[in-house]
Amino acid sequence: MATYEAIAATCEAVVRLLRSNYNPVNFDGALLDFQVYVANDFTTPMEEGVSVFLYRIYQNGTNRTPAGRLLPNGTRQATKLPLDLHFLLTAWAKKASLQNEIAGWMMRVMEDNATLPASMLNAYQPNVFGPDEGVDLTFTELSVEDMFRVWETMIGHTYQLSVPYQARMIEIESFETVAQEGRAIQARVSDVRRNGA
Repeated sequence: MATYEAIAATCEAVVRLLRSNYNPVNFDGALLDFQVYVANDFTTPMEEGVSVFLYRIYQNGTNRTPAGRLLPNGTRQATKLPLDLHFLLTAWAKKASLQNEIAGWMMRVMEDNATLPASMLNAYQPNVFGPDEGVDLTFTELSVEDMFRVWETMIGHTYQLSVPYQARMIEIESFETVAQEGRAIQARVSDVRRNGA
């Protein structure tokens, strides 16, 4: 039952996931920051940490028109909007060794938590996702050419070590209901007449 806030909630949940798994001891006491970025944030980025940059949203092609939810009053919502979110996780540090450590660590955390539960998704704002919902996180492919196009065209900044991910099959519910179809068939009546009857 994800609401339209699901896109923001998913990005914030990735930040929350990384932050909750972070221990400064693992990085010689380095204080890492975790933020959702827009393109302008790359002009004055954080010193050390991980940014989440949503760069593309696609309609999920697996289930293009999932049926809307049946409401308690018997009406049905319009079809859900199934989306895949594509984002970059960028490791920030002034020293290459720390940047590489952060990259390895963030990828391990993402792999160990491949599904974001509703409790984490709803920490940004309550009741965005239903209690039985979750979002799957996976690596995605981004060619070197596309990666540099994102950095040069969208961000306009010098490339930093980044890893592309996607959050799959976020189904956003509609506020609209669809007109009820005809009543269900209760009985079948057949009127067969014989010749000469």
